[in-house]
Amino acid sequence: MSAAPPPAAPGAGADASAGPACDAGPDAGAGADLVGLADLVELVVGDPAAGGGCVARAPDGRVVFVRHSLPGERVVARVTGETAHYLRADAVEVRTASPERVAPPCPAAGPGGCGGCDYQHVALDAQRRLKGRLVEVQLERLGGLRRQVEVEALPGSPDGLGWRTRVRFAADRAGNLGLHRHRSHELVPLGSCPLAAPEVAALDVVGRRWPGARHVEVLAVDTPDAPSALVTVDAPRPLPRSTLPRLGAGVGLTVAGRSRHGAGHVVATAGGRRYVVSAGAFWQVHRAAADALVAAVLDLLDPRPGEHVADLYAGVGLFSVPLGAAVGPRGKVIAVERHRAASADLVTNTALLPAVEVRVGAVEPSSVLDGDRLDLVVLDPPRAGAGTAVMAALDARRPRAVAYVACDPASFARDARVLLDAGWSLAALRAFDAFPMTEHVELVALLVPPGALHEAGR
Repeated sequence: MSAAPPPAAPGAGADASAGPACDAGPDAGAGADLVGLADLVELVVGDPAAGGGCVARAPDGRVVFVRHSLPGERVVARVTGETAHYLRADAVEVRTASPERVAPPCPAAGPGGCGGCDYQHVALDAQRRLKGRLVEVQLERLGGLRRQVEVEALPGSPDGLGWRTRVRFAADRAGNLGLHRHRSHELVPLGSCPLAAPEVAALDVVGRRWPGARHVEVLAVDTPDAPSALVTVDAPRPLPRSTLPRLGAGVGLTVAGRSRHGAGHVVATAGGRRYVVSAGAFWQVHRAAADALVAAVLDLLDPRPGEHVADLYAGVGLFSVPLGAAVGPRGKVIAVERHRAASADLVTNTALLPAVEVRVGAVEPSSVLDGDRLDLVVLDPPRAGAGTAVMAALDARRPRAVAYVACDPASFARDARVLLDAGWSLAALRAFDAFPMTEHVELVALLVPPGALHEAGR
């Protein structure tokens, strides 16, 4: 097995033709027949790759991204996709198993099953090591950083199950709910999802029919004395009330953008504060993630009374609220959010904080360059990242610190590279296992401008 770093899966920020992590020998591919779609092939699997699989070499020399496998295993894999340069495959038989392999807790996990979980066949500690390695590779390849990454467990899901407070199901034409197969529009019917939090599972939306729906999303949080569950139905048109399941008191129901029953929001908590979260607005899916991220951002930034802060991609105000409290009435927090429902919640959630000014619109370089003072910045962009122009504007303003919250290591590494190339330093990096059983991880990074590393004290 080669010691080369694992390539990312196509679309994950690296060239799929990069050298594989396992060595098929100097004659690999020489005179070999091409491996085609649905073929079975025996492989020795190498390092993990972004996309939920591991890397191997096909007999014809092409890189293979093998889902449902583990480093060091010998497997029989069925080819599920192909290009001129690489193949995708599912391990359908394990001939030499890794000691870190376990039985998946969900019968829908595995080849041909639900595409939502990448690592149900991997012991939890090993999942976190794989994720840490993937982050390290992205940081080095795309950010030019060599850094050891330890992925921290979050409380509340010691077995990696029951943590999702938000689950989005797809509906078939008859209104039955399920989840998609990997890289497919085909639905896998489910009796339940073991990743769903108990509050979500208790609503039993998959046990009901939703005729006319395209998707049904459940958001349920444990907040005493407040609306705590919301079902949002995505449908091309309003549905007759007679076709909608009865969900009981205290459960909000929104259909095609219109509230049909109960409140059109839930009240979630983080850091001891309450937040209104409406249908369509984003909230962290792991039941412990919001608390952990707020604590990490505040600890790294150490906001001080009177400081000026930009909270970019502010959402419903997860960070704006504690930042507004920290800087006090002499300080200022500019909270920028473009999503209509989220920005309305942001206004509600910060209404009692005079330091917070909400700006509804997209995050652009002007969001950073506007104003006469900027001490701190929080960036919590969508998966695509903030982009070069916004990062360059941050460099031009030179705040004393930037906290970057990222759900995609590749996008973070590309964005961070803009500042690193300008002399900034990565003063701290934490990684949280906010998505057990999947390859995904949540990062919180502290970036400081040239000459400021000693001030960060980290």
